[in-house]
Amino acid sequence: MGLSKTIWSNPTEFLRTAQPENPVIFFSPTVLQAAARRFIDGFPGMVTYAVKTNPSDVVIENLAAAGVRGFDVASPGEIRLIRRIAPDAALHYNNPVRARAEIAQAVELGVKSWSVDSASELEKLIELVPAENCEISVRFKLPVAGAAYNFGAKFGATVELAAQLLKRAHEAGFIPSLTFHPGTQCTDPHAWEAYIRAAADIGREAGVTVARLNVGGGFPNYRLQAVVPQIEETFALIDRVASEAFGDARPMLVCEPGRALCGDAFTHAAKVKAVRDGMHVFLNDGVYGALAELPLVGIIDRIETVDGQGRKRDGALASRIVFGPTCDSVDRLPGELMLAEDIAEGDYLIIHGMGAYSIATNTRFNGFGDLTIATVLSLKV
Repeated sequence: MGLSKTIWSNPTEFLRTAQPENPVIFFSPTVLQAAARRFIDGFPGMVTYAVKTNPSDVVIENLAAAGVRGFDVASPGEIRLIRRIAPDAALHYNNPVRARAEIAQAVELGVKSWSVDSASELEKLIELVPAENCEISVRFKLPVAGAAYNFGAKFGATVELAAQLLKRAHEAGFIPSLTFHPGTQCTDPHAWEAYIRAAADIGREAGVTVARLNVGGGFPNYRLQAVVPQIEETFALIDRVASEAFGDARPMLVCEPGRALCGDAFTHAAKVKAVRDGMHVFLNDGVYGALAELPLVGIIDRIETVDGQGRKRDGALASRIVFGPTCDSVDRLPGELMLAEDIAEGDYLIIHGMGAYSIATNTRFNGFGDLTIATVLSLKV
């Protein structure tokens, strides 16, 4: 994966000048830092970044420069990444299942915040992690709708078990906290309400004062033209419901956005390899590359088409099936895309809002996967 050393005005300047044969991800530090400030200024608590979403050095560096002081990490590799770039940052090791060797590495690297969702994993932490000034955050789940996919299918204790775990963590001398994840790309602010009220019930059932409540990720980025994320409305709801549910015992709040911070700071450009018999569009990137998340979360319709000189194709739209470059038949974007009717070989398909789970999940399957990151002043085409 190459990183362009030049700062370009916008994506079309790069495309017109470089005429790239491989996919390109355009990065705007200005957009990324503005998203970070939006959370830092608006969220009623601590803002951490979910590193898995986009672990590029430039992302971590710019978030730290913007004032993000905490990072949600899921492995020793991510811990070492943050220690290298932002050595004084708070690390929240919120992957609830860890090998003993992973726990030992995290303790050595100074991790002080851990999540857990099972009795067996909690006992492992009690055995291996010094309790002094360390937080254990019990992760729970609810059957709440409104997300693109369900994070509770893999992680999260039931409400009943969460109360038992919280009490046990408190008795073992750890700072007792709770955490949840409402699911990815939650466009409805009310996805958080039931979770916050349940957290208060869990604390009362356990007889424990909850020190911190991590309201998870799930904050959306701008993927569909007709659905504008309600970020400030979500902040206000979280603030209000936390006060209502906990009263005078309201815990400190934490959030761990991923895509809401980095998603809109990147725009993707894939070259049209062919328009087969005037119908199916073949790109030089697909679901084994930087477009891997689209079949899981759904298509992004913030798409533009430009020709090889960077000129927009503004004519009528037509429904197209779009394939990636590999020989695997599943390498197809979901549904059908409304693209310029006169789209042609050599054009570029430009997809906005592509910072989340694109660089991180890009593979080398079938010999493809070369991906350039180009820094731009503006993402406007």
